[in-house]
Amino acid sequence: MSRQSLGWGSVSTTLAPAVEEPAGPLDRHRWSGLARNADADRVRNALLGDDRMGVVITGDRGVGKTQVGRTAIAGFGPDVYTLQLRSSGPGSATPYGCLAFTLARLPQSSLGSPTAILHGITSLIRDDAAGRKCVILLDNAGALDELSTGVLLNLLQTRTARLVATAQRTTDLPPDFYWLITSGQLAEVRLANLTEVETLEVLKAALGHRVSSALASQLHQLVGGSPTLLQAVVSEQIERGNLVLSGSVWTLVDEVVLDGRTALEDIVRARYARETPVARELIEVLSCARTLPLARLARMYSPGVIADMEDAGQIVVDRTDRHLVSLGDRYLGDIVRNWLSVERRLELRDKVPGHQQDELNELTVEDLLAYAAWTHDCDAPLAPAHAVAAAGAAVKLFDPKFALKCAGSLSPEDPEWAEGQLQKSAAYLQLGLPLQAMSALDDVSEAQISALSALSAETFAELVAAKVDCMSWLEDRTGQVPELIRQGRLRLHEIGENQPATTRQELARAGLSLDLSEFNYLSFVGDYGPMMDRLSAAASSEVDDINPVHRLRSAIILMEALCMTGKEAEARKLLRDIGGQLGEWSNVPRIRENFAWRSFNVLLLSGHWRQSIDMLKDASGRAGHGLHSGSAPTDLAVGLAYVYAGRGYMALDPLLAAIAQLEVRASLHSLRQAYAATAFAYAQTGNSVQATVYLDRARSADGAARFAIRSSAEFCMDMASRWLGDPEAKDRLVHAAEEHYRSGRYTLAGIFMLGATVNGTAKDFQFMEDIAALRQGPLAELSRIIAVGSRKKDATIMLEAAGQAAAMELDAVQARCAALAFDFAKAAGLSGKASAAHAILESLADSVPALPIMPRNKGPLLTERERQIATLAGNGVSNKDIALAIGISVRTVEGHLYQVFTKLGVSSRSDLLGLI
Repeated sequence: MSRQSLGWGSVSTTLAPAVEEPAGPLDRHRWSGLARNADADRVRNALLGDDRMGVVITGDRGVGKTQVGRTAIAGFGPDVYTLQLRSSGPGSATPYGCLAFTLARLPQSSLGSPTAILHGITSLIRDDAAGRKCVILLDNAGALDELSTGVLLNLLQTRTARLVATAQRTTDLPPDFYWLITSGQLAEVRLANLTEVETLEVLKAALGHRVSSALASQLHQLVGGSPTLLQAVVSEQIERGNLVLSGSVWTLVDEVVLDGRTALEDIVRARYARETPVARELIEVLSCARTLPLARLARMYSPGVIADMEDAGQIVVDRTDRHLVSLGDRYLGDIVRNWLSVERRLELRDKVPGHQQDELNELTVEDLLAYAAWTHDCDAPLAPAHAVAAAGAAVKLFDPKFALKCAGSLSPEDPEWAEGQLQKSAAYLQLGLPLQAMSALDDVSEAQISALSALSAETFAELVAAKVDCMSWLEDRTGQVPELIRQGRLRLHEIGENQPATTRQELARAGLSLDLSEFNYLSFVGDYGPMMDRLSAAASSEVDDINPVHRLRSAIILMEALCMTGKEAEARKLLRDIGGQLGEWSNVPRIRENFAWRSFNVLLLSGHWRQSIDMLKDASGRAGHGLHSGSAPTDLAVGLAYVYAGRGYMALDPLLAAIAQLEVRASLHSLRQAYAATAFAYAQTGNSVQATVYLDRARSADGAARFAIRSSAEFCMDMASRWLGDPEAKDRLVHAAEEHYRSGRYTLAGIFMLGATVNGTAKDFQFMEDIAALRQGPLAELSRIIAVGSRKKDATIMLEAAGQAAAMELDAVQARCAALAFDFAKAAGLSGKASAAHAILESLADSVPALPIMPRNKGPLLTERERQIATLAGNGVSNKDIALAIGISVRTVEGHLYQVFTKLGVSSRSDLLGLI
């Protein structure tokens, strides 16, 4: 055959799958195309080069190298003959391993020598190609044997075929192939893992509906950006019913658990089969143990094996002092563990040094959890003391289901029963199940409580604090909390008198625990006034004998209390002070998450909404985002921040993602708040239909919630109602503001009055001004300026308020101020200020399509495009003809007319012409 180029210039450039399969969200070819279109084009372009023998696709395991090769070749259509080969696994030296099937077809006369085999295979491939161009797709080229290498080189050099090979690195290739790359005769296309943004886009395109960024982030971290694994994991989770379409958003019902029942198992088995027996056992050990210190693993396996697996990315060694080793891919461990029998798990556990029961006292939290998980996997019992310790560790690391599994192995006869019920209650609260949490504590008898208090005053105080946490969420029992705390203090006093062995320090620590539970309860119900003096003393650094952790926890509660009571500037200063101390206490359970969520409230209520979103970084990124409800709390908080800023169009995606999760899984974060915020967001965007739908849902939702969440939901509901024209909404907002004022919650009183006075009276504005005088910070000053400018009908003052609102990025407030400034300026004959106000409204036309207040002189509110369309419509031109005349779609015309009708307050096209 001639060595001239085969003239590959006339090929199809469209991507078509090699095999026709029905389209669908889980079609692997479709996913590959979505993720790797550009990469397939690069491979195909490299093959088209006249001076190239082929291309090598490199990249990490699971990055989709083979699928990209197949997709690229499929684009050439039926005129190209394709031969797919795969080399043997590592350690295999089978001659002609990847060509075994071709070798079996050769006549006996072609098997006499390597040269005869080479010519025989070359002739056979030419015959099969039947004059067509030929491409060989070689998977796992790094494990190619020497004789196969020689045959393939001959095929390339004689131009019988071109090559598409896959390997993790070019240095893995046989020396001859590596030389072809360095000399430019073989091209390299390097595949990188998908970024998190690319993962989100692929999921949206493949699944066809909204996908929350949090879900995309979780799946991205799980699969490491591999599109092949992403498709397999999503397929498995949908098949299990764990990934569901809730409303219009894809969401997880529960944690991702991989058992390899679908394509993912095929991927894992293919990888597993290529490993050496020693590497397989090491994978099995880490699958069961989850993590192991490097020192222990080195006592079982040679340093060379461990180093090779680390270089290949199969295992990861962290950089802590203990050098913990885990599998590089979590999904691998989950699936391999499911393959192993109970007998095999026991056998592996007995091999690991330090996992025998008599050595458990030396284990760290991570080791303890690993041992407990391994023991449960083996269907073996945990000793009661170890079960309690493992349950406590699981609660600290936000794994409530495993905590329940450990605590559930205890019986009432065990001395550790009461402590186990404490851990069980904490786990149920993490799952959003306060009734079950309370039931777990109620199962502790009075005799066991007495025994517990005799044993440890601190443990007794922890039991009382746990009951306070649970009862706060139960409407029929929350009123009993103050008496419970009082009885708890009396019991501690009795312990001090009747048990001299109990030290003063232990009683003091127990007392502080009850104090903190009372602070948390009063914060929960929004009753800040009675505790301010005691809370300030507990948070003060001037008192030397207070436990530093108690002081820090008290300061975090004080920070929120200060903000609620009008001392926003002091709250923000305390926020900065606490933030500087957190690094010293990173080992304290939930301290960062608690600080982050309360800081979010402080920043949001003081008008710093963008900074409040930044604070959520410490409340997420951990297991369960600090809660079992996935990313719902974070999504809800982000959406709420956008709604408070008047950016409903930005709030809808995170809010709908939060609702999708909250509707399918229990959570202590209010679904009512999510519905209310979504109604407010839709109202801000001018979508009255959807705003009404979610407002009705919010009104019908029930359940206990923290005061901060409950008040936020009420505010959003009333603001959405006011935006929709409910004449009673203003009165509800004013009434709520008066109640907050009487309770000393001046910040909330000011925010509610800011919403109520869009169409306020002089009395309302004076009340709003009086409240602002009791507050601190820029939002308080903005409220004061708005109150004064509205009361005096002064355009200059309202333009100043609009400027301050713009500096704080409060779009809806800025629009309100500009609309009033426009009216006041028109009434006073100040054309310059009217023009300035109109310019502000024009700039906000896209971000605030439904203004919170309409200027009385409505004509100038329309944008140039809206005015153009309204003029045509008023003259009787149809929407279709308007679209053709202007060059836009009919749907866009309808959208502009909707905004025109809303802004001008008309319902008929015939009314338009006189108003333009």
